[in-house]
Amino acid sequence: MGRGGRGVRAVSDSSIEITFMYRGVRCRERITLKPTATNLKKAEQHKAAIEHAISIGNFDYSVTFPGSARAEKFAPEASRETVNGFLTRWLAAKKKHLASSSFDGYRKIVELRLVPALGHHMLVDLKRKIVRDWLDTLQVGNKTLSNIQSCLRSALNDACEEELIEVNPMAAWTYSRKEAPPKEDDVDPFAPDEQTAILGALQGQARNLVQFAIWTGLRTSELVALDWGDVDWIRGEVLITKAMTQASSGIAEVPKTSAGRRAVKLLSPALAALKAQKEHTFLADREIFQNPRTGERWAGDQPIRKTMWVPAMKKAGVRYRRPYQTRHTYASMMLSAGEHPMWVAKQLGHTDWTMIARVYGRWMPSADVTAGNKAEDLWSAKPDDENKAGGLSETAPG
Repeated sequence: MGRGGRGVRAVSDSSIEITFMYRGVRCRERITLKPTATNLKKAEQHKAAIEHAISIGNFDYSVTFPGSARAEKFAPEASRETVNGFLTRWLAAKKKHLASSSFDGYRKIVELRLVPALGHHMLVDLKRKIVRDWLDTLQVGNKTLSNIQSCLRSALNDACEEELIEVNPMAAWTYSRKEAPPKEDDVDPFAPDEQTAILGALQGQARNLVQFAIWTGLRTSELVALDWGDVDWIRGEVLITKAMTQASSGIAEVPKTSAGRRAVKLLSPALAALKAQKEHTFLADREIFQNPRTGERWAGDQPIRKTMWVPAMKKAGVRYRRPYQTRHTYASMMLSAGEHPMWVAKQLGHTDWTMIARVYGRWMPSADVTAGNKAEDLWSAKPDDENKAGGLSETAPG
């Protein structure tokens, strides 16, 4: 570090390096002086003067070190950018690289969380303690805290790439709280009598949509994106290649994972719903399911919930659950019937059945007393067979 850890050291026969902190960044600059004892003392005094100027707010990097590569970074114009200004600019740049749903999630975090709380800070002055103290005041769970931090961490990574800050204060750090054990899950499928009641409260396109949802397990975003061209009538499958969310404004987006692009088997109730839907939208050869009130493709889950789902649940007298429970209903029905978990996972668009086992494990049939007998009968030789194979006799040798 130099003389006794004072931040001054000889780096060549003709220069001395001094080290100091400025705006949270460790800076090293060289002074063209022969590193004699006297000059090292002068360098220490120079460093002390710099640190004093920094402490009273009078330090000008470009004046003190005009030839430094850091001078431009710490110029007054650059250092005046606020967190608000940077995040606004960053968010606009992200729009063309993110799916609409992802961008909408970032936008809400930036506009509703980060800017109101941190926007007034100078970007270069944002420290981990400032973020931690703010996060500690939020009355939200760890999942929301994680989403907020993920967004801010990504933005500050880009700030580092632009060399606006030296170090990302969020790097390798996550704030979380000790929480009560989470609920087992939110899986609350509809029983057969509830399904009958709900379908009985609906008619026409609305009934077809819900019946199809229950018997395919599709997400709402996948349901509203379906076109008639996605149906393979010969193979009895529907191809899932796109999704539409409220944030996508009617623009189809590809699934986020390769497993999400899949062929879902049309079981007979789903196929019946499609055939009944033909009279409504088939001739137009576009979307399968339409909002009956507008004659247009559903815009997302909110219109479905408000105009169709909530009234139907009330009319059916069924305890309210959100429409997504139709997906859980499908999974629980398939597993309860003994369908292979890997097949169910593929139908739902998961890469493996780990999540299926974790979330829907209680619907998988438990092993019975005969479990394993088939394998034993097929692969294990019985004692009598072994005796015959070895030519053994029960008669004692004479």
